[in-house]
This record gives sequence, structure tokens and C-alpha cells, in this order.
Amino acid sequence: MKTLLPTSTAGSLPKPSWLADPEKLWSPWKLGGQELAKGKQDALRITLQEQRQTGIDIVSDGEQTRQHFVTTFIENLEGVDFKKRKTVKIRDRYDASVPTVVGPVSRPISVFVEDAKFFRSQTDQPIKWALPGPMTMVDTLYDTYYNSRKELAWEFAKILNQEAKELEAVGIDIIQFDEPAFNVFIEDVNNWGIACLERAIQGLQCETAVHVCYGYGIQANTDWKKTLGPEWRQYEEVFPKLQQSKIDIISLECHGSRVPFEVLERIRGKKVMVGAIDVSTPTVETPEEVAATLREALKYVDAEKLYPCTNCGMAPLSRELARSKLSALRAGAEIVREELLTEAAC
Repeated sequence: MKTLLPTSTAGSLPKPSWLADPEKLWSPWKLGGQELAKGKQDALRITLQEQRQTGIDIVSDGEQTRQHFVTTFIENLEGVDFKKRKTVKIRDRYDASVPTVVGPVSRPISVFVEDAKFFRSQTDQPIKWALPGPMTMVDTLYDTYYNSRKELAWEFAKILNQEAKELEAVGIDIIQFDEPAFNVFIEDVNNWGIACLERAIQGLQCETAVHVCYGYGIQANTDWKKTLGPEWRQYEEVFPKLQQSKIDIISLECHGSRVPFEVLERIRGKKVMVGAIDVSTPTVETPEEVAATLREALKYVDAEKLYPCTNCGMAPLSRELARSKLSALRAGAEIVREELLTEAAC
């Protein structure tokens, strides 16, 4: 990327109210058939325009064509029965009714490639496309076939690699894997989670990223955060192996959290998407607040490797609030960008 401090989003952005109920996760579609297909493309056009207007440099699809960042991908796989459901505790945090793995998992057709091809045709800007990570996929299911989280994650990694290669082929610049489970199942992450992630990126020539955050700004997540104490050091336990991995970019939560900035020292040398926008509060950050977060991160991340970003997805927010927060992200990045350019010129 030629732009200094290029801005980006973690993933999801609010959907138009005519497509799905706003400010909700898993919101059902309001359209059907061909109208839904056309509506999704219109939503992609809108989210692109809003990212342009708010000054986002690396744009994304905002997950406009999917109901959920994990489930929509799984719905297109074989070996998972969505009618056979069980209640499980997602990331040791909240109960959810989930589908069951009943046989070998496979990907009969591409899932997001046509959407990505359409989105690519709408812009010359760099595009980042998010996929669910293997461990987070496993944590969103009840398994009666493999009976091994590691084995199931490995199979998902191979499937994700197939999808990622096709996304790369239609012009996606950065493929991101969303792994909020990496902040919970620390031992598994280090034992096999990162290995599965590397299997998912095998053979890719485009840039790759992993997004590890503390979750959407929903009540279950905010309640969990209250139990984590005065400092959140989960990153500290998984960053050393991530730093040694083949992943190009690490995306993390910073602003409004209790993550000590010094944990960034453990991924020095990697490109870092620094979350400078809190998605769990209706308060819009000031540009100076964003700038302050970025300045702290610059103590541990080289300027050419720092990407200002949001903490997590913004699907549960209103479109107006999301736009305001993205504008603040751009403005804060511009403040620090000017400071760096002035310093370089002296």
C-alpha cells in the first residue's frame, strides 16, 4: 500500500433497513429470490460509497451479502445439518442454537466469489475480504462426526484455502480470517490453531490477515469483558507464535479496551491493523482520540506497517453512527499522517 497509515474496517458494516432489520445480528432478509440478489448488489454499492465518503482506503464488502460472519459460509458446506441443532456455549460466553456436523465437510461450490467479483468491478481501491477462521468455525457448531476440534478445524482450513484462492483469483488484495476464538482457547491456539490458519493461507500470493478481537459490542461480550480484570493480556499469550507465522497482518482491538499497548512488542515486524474505534459504545470518538491511539501504537509498530482500523465489526450499529465513527477514524489518521510527513521532511 502506498498510502501512509491506510484506513480500513475490521469487517461488517450496517445493512440498509430495506435489506435487513438494522442494528441486529443474524437479521433475516426482507427480500427474496431475484429481488434479494439485486438488493445485495445494491447494498454492496452503498457500502462502497459510504466507505469512500468517509475516507476508508482499504474497502470491504461490509458483509452485506451474508447474515453472519461465520454461519453464512457454513450454510454452503456439505456435512453440516442445519435442521439438527444443539445448544452450545459460544466462546465460553453465551448459549446459542447451532447446526450439527454429521459427515465429512466439503465445499461443493464457491461461497463468496461471485460477490467478490461484482465488488471488484465497482472499485479500483484495495479490497479486504473477510472469511471465518477455522477455530471460530469449529466453535460455532456441534460435532458428532469428527469428535475432534483439531481435526474438524484442519478440514475447515482446507476448505477455506480453496475459497481464498478463488477470491485471490478475482482480484481481492487482502484476505482476512476472523478468529475471535483466539482470545479464548489460548492453549489450543498455540497447539494447533495457528497451524490450521497457516493451512488456510497455503499457496496464496495476496496479503493475508488474521483478526483477533474481543467481539461485537453486544451485551454478552461486554459482560465478559468485565470479568477480564484491569488489563487484558490474552494477546500476549498468542502473539509470539503469530509473529512467527506466515500471516502478513494482525488485526487487533485497542481503543476503549484494557489491552496494554506494550503487547504490540510481541508482534514487532508484522503489519498491524490497530483498532482505534470502539464498536461497543454509541459515543463517537474525536479525531484527537483516534490520533492518540495511533501515536501509542507507533511506539511498537513502524509507521509503514500500521493500518488504522475499527476494533471489530459494526453490524450491530446504526448506519449513521457507523459513518460518524469511520469519519473520525479517517480524521484521526490524517492528523498522525501529517505529523509523520512533517517529521520526515525536517
